[in-house]
Amino acid sequence: MRFNEMATRSNVGFFNFDDLTWPEVADLPRDIPLVLPLGSSYDLDLLADQLSNPPRIGLLPSFPFGWRGSGLEVPDQVFAQYISNLLDSLRDDGFSRVYCLASQGFDPQSTFILQHSSAILRLPHASHYLPITQLPPDSERGKVILIPIGHTEQHGYHLPLSVDTIIIDAIARGTVAKVPTRSWAMPVMPYGVSTHRSSFAATMNAGGRAFEDFWVAVIDVLASRGFDRFYFMSGHGGNTSFLVNVVKYAGERHRRIFCATAWLHTSGKIGAAALEKYRTSPIGGMGHACELETAYLLHLRPDLCHMERVVDEMDFVSTPDYYMDWIEGGSLIANPPWDDDTKTGAYGAGSHATAEKGRLWLEAAIEEKAAHVEEIHEQHERREKRRNEGYGLWGKLQ
Repeated sequence: MRFNEMATRSNVGFFNFDDLTWPEVADLPRDIPLVLPLGSSYDLDLLADQLSNPPRIGLLPSFPFGWRGSGLEVPDQVFAQYISNLLDSLRDDGFSRVYCLASQGFDPQSTFILQHSSAILRLPHASHYLPITQLPPDSERGKVILIPIGHTEQHGYHLPLSVDTIIIDAIARGTVAKVPTRSWAMPVMPYGVSTHRSSFAATMNAGGRAFEDFWVAVIDVLASRGFDRFYFMSGHGGNTSFLVNVVKYAGERHRRIFCATAWLHTSGKIGAAALEKYRTSPIGGMGHACELETAYLLHLRPDLCHMERVVDEMDFVSTPDYYMDWIEGGSLIANPPWDDDTKTGAYGAGSHATAEKGRLWLEAAIEEKAAHVEEIHEQHERREKRRNEGYGLWGKLQ
C-alpha cells in the first residue's frame, strides 16, 4: 500500500512512513496514527473516518502474506507474534496510536484478533471480493522460489527507512527477469530483525524467534504444496544469522527440498569483484547507509535520497578480527550497541556513492543471484538422482 502524500476528501494527509528518514520519524508527534496494513487496496477515506479524521496518518509498508485469505497462510500464533513485535517496535518509540489494518473478511476468531482487538482496524479491500490466489501459483512448481526479505529501519540522515526493501526487491525482480523459466519471486517482505533497534528511532524488529518461526512455517506450507527449491534473499544484515537457522530447520524437516540463503547481496564471487572494481571508499566505507546502499538508492529511487544530509562515518571501534565492511568483518562475532560506533546511524562513506555505481552493482547482484538459482537447481537435481538410485541409506529407506 504505497502512494505519494495525498489528502482524502476529509482533508486527512496520508504519508508513507518508510519514505522518511529516522530524524523525521523522531520529530513526528507521538499521537499521530500509524497503520500497518495487511495487504493493500483499502479505501483511505474509510480509514480516515474510522480514525476520526486526524490531520495526518502514517501508513507503514504492507505486510504481504501470512494471514487467512492472503494466499499463503501460516499458523495463527506464528503470524500473531511477528505482527505483535512490529507494533511493539512503534510503541517502544513512544507512538500511542498504532494499528494493524485488516480486511473485514479477516477471521474474527484468529489468535491475533483475540489478543489485539483494540489495535485492529477492519475495512473492506479489493482482494476481499476476489478469489484467493495462492502464492506461489501451483504452475510455478519446479522453479526456485525466491523469497526476498528487506527491512524497515533507519539509514542515517540521508536515506529512507525502506532502503533494504527497495534494494532486495529490485534484485529479486531482476533475477526473475533474467531467468524467468528457472525462478519465481514472492512479494518482498519489508520487515526483518534488528537487535539494535533502540539506538535510533523508526527501526522495526520482528524478533529473532518470531522471524524464524514465521519463515519455517512458510517453507512448511510451500513444501506441503509440492515446491522443493527455495532461496531466501536478504537485503538486511540483521536477518542473515536467523535465516541460516531457518535454512537448517527447513532442511531437517523436509528432506527432499533444497533451501538456501547467502550473506546479503553483492557479496559472492561476482558481487565482490564488482565492489572492488568500482568502489572508491576504503575498507570501512561499506557497512550501512554507506557507499554501496546509497549508490543503489541513487540509481533506484533518487527521489528518496537527501545527499545534502549525508555524513560519512567510519569511526568503527576496529580490531584485527572485529571491524565493519560489506563483506569483511573479521572472525569475531558480537553485537555491541550501535551508539558506540555511529552518531548518525550510518556506517560508511555515503558521499562516495553515484547512481552509475548503483546501476553497475545492481547488474552484478542480479547476475550473482541468477547464478545461485542455477546452482540450487543443480544441487537439487543431483541429490534427487542419488536418492532415487538408492545412494547410501536412501536405498534402505525405500
